[in-house]
Amino acid sequence: MLRYFISAIFLLGCVVGHSQNKSIDLQPKDTVVKKESYGLRVGADLSKLALSFFNEDYTGLELVGDYRLTQKLFLAAELGNEDRTKQEDLYNFTSSGSYIKAGVDYNTYQNWYGMDNTIFLGGRYAVSTFSQTLNDYSVFDSNRYWNAENFADGQSPGREFSGLNASWLELIFGTKVELFANIYLGASVRLGFLVTQKQSEEFPTLWIPGFNKVTDGSKFGASYNYSISYFIPLYKKVKKSNTKEIKK
Repeated sequence: MLRYFISAIFLLGCVVGHSQNKSIDLQPKDTVVKKESYGLRVGADLSKLALSFFNEDYTGLELVGDYRLTQKLFLAAELGNEDRTKQEDLYNFTSSGSYIKAGVDYNTYQNWYGMDNTIFLGGRYAVSTFSQTLNDYSVFDSNRYWNAENFADGQSPGREFSGLNASWLELIFGTKVELFANIYLGASVRLGFLVTQKQSEEFPTLWIPGFNKVTDGSKFGASYNYSISYFIPLYKKVKKSNTKEIKK
């Protein structure tokens, strides 16, 4: 009996000694698997809807969407239609047409776990097809002896110039913030550069749907949008840890 008792004590001592030789991990690793949702986000431009409601000379609708490719990269596009009447010094005209923009957005914002907001830089290639109607115009005359107050009215008002088109590149800076579950509010500013333009020889292009005002002697244009969109989750992927998280 004594021999078995001594053997048990010896075996217990060996186990305790072996356990003390093992190093203690003072920085245990997080074993929780963090996943992020991937899918399609679709919505509309609120600014064009508001302008259509408050301005009788404008009607427009723009649909927006993006698809998440990676943790930072998104495919993005906008599809719209605009009809705008403007009064210049000598003429009143209406531009009407459709456009499509396609490109990518890159998210520069590092979210906390559970957040899905973006502050992004993006680029688009855009194409627009449209027409211009010269509603009314006046003839410029430096000698206004008989009509000192106004210029003489032009002939053949209401003439339409169709088959016009243009393409341009856009540089975008914007943000999208999750207000509620899967509902996002977005805003962006856009700088455009005209690449190609087909216009009438009789009446110059003054306003391009999707691009905005065309300035004589310049190929640059600027625009903005405010969007509301809904995220449709399709699948989830494990979130990759960045260098800062690994160091911490």
